[in-house]
Amino acid sequence: MSNLAARVLVALVAIPLIIAACYFGGPYFFLFTTSIIIFSVNEFYTLAKAKNIEAAAVLGVTSAGVVNAIVYSGRMGSAFDFLLLFLPVTLLAELARKRTDGVKGVYENVGTTFAGVLYIGLFGAMLTAIRQRVGLDNIFPSDKDAGLFIISILATIWICDSAAYFVGRSFGRNKISKFVSPNKSWEGAIAGFLFAVATAMAAHRFALPDLDLKLMIGMGMIVGVFGQAGDFVESLFKRDSGAKDSSAIIPGHGGIFDRFDSLIFSAPLIYLLLKYLR
Repeated sequence: MSNLAARVLVALVAIPLIIAACYFGGPYFFLFTTSIIIFSVNEFYTLAKAKNIEAAAVLGVTSAGVVNAIVYSGRMGSAFDFLLLFLPVTLLAELARKRTDGVKGVYENVGTTFAGVLYIGLFGAMLTAIRQRVGLDNIFPSDKDAGLFIISILATIWICDSAAYFVGRSFGRNKISKFVSPNKSWEGAIAGFLFAVATAMAAHRFALPDLDLKLMIGMGMIVGVFGQAGDFVESLFKRDSGAKDSSAIIPGHGGIFDRFDSLIFSAPLIYLLLKYLR
């Protein structure tokens, strides 16, 4: 099977399941976000191994999943309390390991363990917070609207990425960074931004007319800027590790982190938009 055929087949199977999980919410969406977080954190630590960095992977992956579970339960404050406990536990775990192994690599190991949980675990949990409306009272008229909003985020990201790819491929002349992502251009990025805002506005018109238009435009702008930036951030880690993909778990698509890097990076900013721009 060709790479393109594998990509199309995976998309045909995965996209309806993802949309259903977003729409129905509850345990289905929790399973979706937990899977993204756990696999992405593990892939992040695997990339670090290529740099001879030994993060506390079991502790980090487990803690990231726990953060998401606490947010799903509606206790946002408790999630931050847990992270406060996670920090000394990680330091003590590294101390226990280095007591007999020597102290080389402590900064890298501890910092990478923290980064995986905060960058992917906490950021990803904000997607759960949006769907469960944690701290977002009176934003969404109904639970169904929260699901449609998540679907709108995903559609905006997918269309943004597609527009950036095709416009960049056809008209891209000015590269953004030859070191981080040499094939991406400013022309493609601008097209991605414009299509992201347009998609968000279309979602307001056809799916979420009762939601404030400025929130939808704000979501589109965040995806158009920070969604694309999230892809660059993940590429930064991959390039440093000498990897093309974060893993090969999805045929034709690479890793879970590869597929959801934009969503993870955008989620906390969209949550803050909903919380403070009312």
